[in-house]
Amino acid sequence: MTDDLTWLSAYELGELYRSRELSPVEVVDAALNRVDQVDDRLNIMVTVTADSARKQAAEAERRFATGEDLPPLYGVPITVKDLTDTAGVRTTYGCVAYADHVPDEDAISWARLKEAGVILLGKTTTPEFGLLGVTESKLTGTTGTPWDPTRAAGGSSGGAAASTVAGIAPIAWGSDGGGSIRVPASLCGAVGVKPSTGRIPLIGNTEPDSTEGPISRRVVDAALLLDVTVGPHPLDRLSLPATGERYAKTALASGDLSGLRIAADPGLQHGPVDNETRRVFSAALEDLRTAGAVVEEVQVDLPDPLQFFIAYWGPEYINYVDEMREGGLGVWPLVARIAEQAAALSPVDVSRAARDTKTGIYLAYAKVFSEFDLLVTPTTPFPAFPHAGDIGGPAVVNGQPVDEPGAHLHRLTESPSHAGLPAISVPCGFTDEGLPVGLQIIGPQHSDTAVVYAASRYERVTDWWNRHPAL
Repeated sequence: MTDDLTWLSAYELGELYRSRELSPVEVVDAALNRVDQVDDRLNIMVTVTADSARKQAAEAERRFATGEDLPPLYGVPITVKDLTDTAGVRTTYGCVAYADHVPDEDAISWARLKEAGVILLGKTTTPEFGLLGVTESKLTGTTGTPWDPTRAAGGSSGGAAASTVAGIAPIAWGSDGGGSIRVPASLCGAVGVKPSTGRIPLIGNTEPDSTEGPISRRVVDAALLLDVTVGPHPLDRLSLPATGERYAKTALASGDLSGLRIAADPGLQHGPVDNETRRVFSAALEDLRTAGAVVEEVQVDLPDPLQFFIAYWGPEYINYVDEMREGGLGVWPLVARIAEQAAALSPVDVSRAARDTKTGIYLAYAKVFSEFDLLVTPTTPFPAFPHAGDIGGPAVVNGQPVDEPGAHLHRLTESPSHAGLPAISVPCGFTDEGLPVGLQIIGPQHSDTAVVYAASRYERVTDWWNRHPAL
């Protein structure tokens, strides 16, 4: 597999298909070969759909040869996180109890992606039911970042993020409840988008803070995925109306960040941020200024993220723990601790978190956006760290002890989810050890286009997207 083919973007593949300079058959064969080259070291793939992928690629080659006007993503290979239902394709949710589970129905997002003509290479690793901030599963084991397989890829979309950065596919599909797209995007060096609440519908949606979304190497590729997955659906009571916005068009349009006022908070006030992460983040602020933005540091007044996490998500963890134990399944210590702490809360505590505290999070961000167009933070408080089971991060950062490192890893991504805001992580530099650092760009309510716009303009004044791991 040539390097040129490995690192082509989805947008570039589409252009080359249409000019007949490249065939989907070549691309899919190369992608499957890449799986064979790197997966033993990274542990990305749960299920590989090689036969169906090759069959689809041959059909795509035939249709391009006829000169048909096909969708922009037609024939482009993709991986999908193993929490997203894919009818007829094994979907395990990272759990041994579902090791042979094959759903009968597609998730709404995957149905829309199939209609757009993407080619599924397979399903990617995730922790059990997405409950950990690292991609560590009793079913599939440990997934590493492509920059150093001995270090964590983040989670819970760790396999999806690693698949793009390792050169398996230019695009991946993940999900995010408090950072599960953005955190692995940061630790792996990918682009990861958490859309606004309701922008991408989910069947029978009961959780306003969770969403699915794209992971890619380039902003325009993530935008192409948004173009075909956003829009209302009658089975999601929280889904937003169609707006007619074209995200890929926004990403490709000319212009810079001139006239934008961007607030910057390097730590969101709760807990330490790694010195190297802070250094890279400071340099990224200068890149934003180079792109034309006015950047000013602020302090966002937010509640303690760990306490909120336990009160808000804890009751759901109790349900999962009870079901897993009833089924004779092992439970990760971190998951059990969260459930135990949540069980000690009163109904009033849980109600207050879901109502008052959550509203307070939204209002804290609204205050920032009354003066600024966007807010930026590091995506994670530290870069990829050595594998440590479910601990989920270093116990000490800059000499300061960290309470519950697994929750601390998502400290900077959790609150935008609970405010329902769009956010994107883009690569913004590397530590002295050669580990990627992510820049999180957060926008006001429903401003997904503005976030894509800013991320694409930032990408133009940097070359981090063009650096690849030496696997």
